[in-house]
Amino acid sequence: MTAEVGSTPSPAPLNAGEPTGFGGCGGSVTLVEGGTFCLSNRLGDVEPGRPHGLFFRDTRVISRWELLVDGMPAESLSVISPEAFAARFVLRRPPHAGMADSTLLVVRERLVADGMHEILSLQNMGREATAVALELHVDADFVDLFAVKEGRAAHGRAEVTVAEGELLLHDRADRTRGLSVSATIEPAFLPGTLVWRVVVLPGETWQTEIVAQPTVGNQRVQAPLAPGEHHGLSAPSRKMAAWRHTATKITAADPVLTQVLRRSESDLGALQIHDETGESRPFVAAGAPWFMTLFGRDSLLTAWMALPLEADLALGTLQQLAELQGQCVDPLTEEEPGRIMHEMRRGPASGHVLGGSTYYGTADATPLFVMLLAECHRWGTDPEVIKALLPAADAAVQWITEFGDRDGDGFIEYRRATDRGLSNQGWKDSFDGINDAAGHLAEAPIALCEVQGYAYAALQARAELAAAFDDLSAATRLRERAAELRGKFAEQFWLPGRGWYAVALDGRKQHVDALTSNAAQCLWTGIVTDEHAAELVERLAGPEMDTGFGLRTLASSMGAYNPMSYHCGSVWPHDTAIAVAGLLRYRHIPGAVDLATRLACGLLDAAASFGGRLPELFCGFPRDQFAVPVPYPTSCSPQAWASAAPLLLVRAFFGLDPDVPARTLTVHPQLPSVWGRVALSDLKLDSVTVDLVAEGDQITAARVPDDWQLITR
Repeated sequence: MTAEVGSTPSPAPLNAGEPTGFGGCGGSVTLVEGGTFCLSNRLGDVEPGRPHGLFFRDTRVISRWELLVDGMPAESLSVISPEAFAARFVLRRPPHAGMADSTLLVVRERLVADGMHEILSLQNMGREATAVALELHVDADFVDLFAVKEGRAAHGRAEVTVAEGELLLHDRADRTRGLSVSATIEPAFLPGTLVWRVVVLPGETWQTEIVAQPTVGNQRVQAPLAPGEHHGLSAPSRKMAAWRHTATKITAADPVLTQVLRRSESDLGALQIHDETGESRPFVAAGAPWFMTLFGRDSLLTAWMALPLEADLALGTLQQLAELQGQCVDPLTEEEPGRIMHEMRRGPASGHVLGGSTYYGTADATPLFVMLLAECHRWGTDPEVIKALLPAADAAVQWITEFGDRDGDGFIEYRRATDRGLSNQGWKDSFDGINDAAGHLAEAPIALCEVQGYAYAALQARAELAAAFDDLSAATRLRERAAELRGKFAEQFWLPGRGWYAVALDGRKQHVDALTSNAAQCLWTGIVTDEHAAELVERLAGPEMDTGFGLRTLASSMGAYNPMSYHCGSVWPHDTAIAVAGLLRYRHIPGAVDLATRLACGLLDAAASFGGRLPELFCGFPRDQFAVPVPYPTSCSPQAWASAAPLLLVRAFFGLDPDVPARTLTVHPQLPSVWGRVALSDLKLDSVTVDLVAEGDQITAARVPDDWQLITR
């Protein structure tokens, strides 16, 4: 994802700009289900003039949803969110003048799906009847998601009518888009307002159910719940139950790890989207509130990390991305033959931004696609399904060779095709994300170090697939290309005497010499030589990189370091998890396991501070300065690869490496001692299931099929 701040005139690129002009979204509550999400304050209110709202198909369909109790906002007591798509806002009526306490409990029980369902309850805790006036103020502006995100929303008002006991709101610019609001206890209607005047007897509860249903193309979408239907019977609840039924059960003696894994499972289930082609292929949206759509890089890395939980997510992601793979050269969208897309949008402005709803400006999604395809083969995806995706993999490898390597030097570089595209096209895609040790911005075309690692791994992956399907000459040729790239990388990216890889080569093929977490990601792909790994581990282990809560994106000794920035000193959980997986790949290097353990335990401590849910990122202050991690104000939460990061930690410390075609399961546990006993139950590998229990460096119990080989190292 990105924070392309201040570098592109309006209208901005598809994925550009942090929320601006609103003071961020701190203290907000985000509920998400598939591609729908609701952002509100802790009262449950959607406030006008804020980046709040109910968003459906990248359009804000509710821009105001404010409850007044006796003419005033309620007071917040608590917010309880058992699942990512549901919350209970526990409130009270403000005490009357001269009264110390309130006797009226107000509860808003909200569920988000293709629309919103809210149960509004009043409970009288007093000894005499109480009269209550309730007002729910509703409005919609039907603006594009990015207009809200970037502070460009004009705060227009809907056309409002009342018909047959419903409040109807329509987009003034397109009457096929709208919203209906109804309640089980019919209110009085004022323009844009639902009003109830009720008397609640002592000890009694008054309740109404309110349903908000979007209309698209003059067709009203299905309500999340029928009146009177329990939340547990809703489509999101059924979807979550099915997800949990098929997912691997991961339990740990450590309560923090258990809490974090439970939240990961819930959030990944809620972030799942199924395609609309009838195939019902699952893939994961990148994150709420601003990235509730398919992303190439984010969806691929999340699917990889989530493999220990559920492999079907990876296959659905690959199939969806293959259908959208680039076919032609289009500078406006940066589409190129074989290129895997960056993101897709469906909002009202999507067709006007960069010439289309799909944007391709990313350097890393294409090799990641090939890497994940080979991993799916190892995890047991049907060989015929893998074979059907091989042409997409070959087109991706061709893109790496031709369009990716624009000057023929063997490395993937990027330069945006027009001034409307993203200036940086790796995972650190903010305008200032790539800089040298002095803090100067890199000049395009830019060849990122971790992207070369992805390309190396992609060539190895395609070689593995070629060998699996008896194309031995292609396998040999691809392995030779990978070895050549590894050698060139060592020669041209390593900084002798510094002990790390340059984050990039710039347009003049000069080193962009900052010490960054990008270099740690190179360990994950295996492009690093053992000699360089030994020095790199030492540099990563220092306080300049290790905050105590995870790995900084940029060392504190670098010129552009700012612990409160998006990419220049913050901590991203997915980035730290990839670094940990890389360190454990080089576990034979002194210090690698110790650093991996320290980083993982620090990251889980951070998760505990955030209530068990890792955010997209947090500030990179050292732990000895602040005892708890400092939130980044506009961080997405839940965010897909942050939610999946703990799963990659578990896999990496288990040393879990299945090879279903060879019927082998390799494990090399090195679990942190604080985790205690960790169990994986019903791990699905093709048509078989496996159970594993580990503690420390020992597998204490295992169940594998009789015709399989369990390899422990």
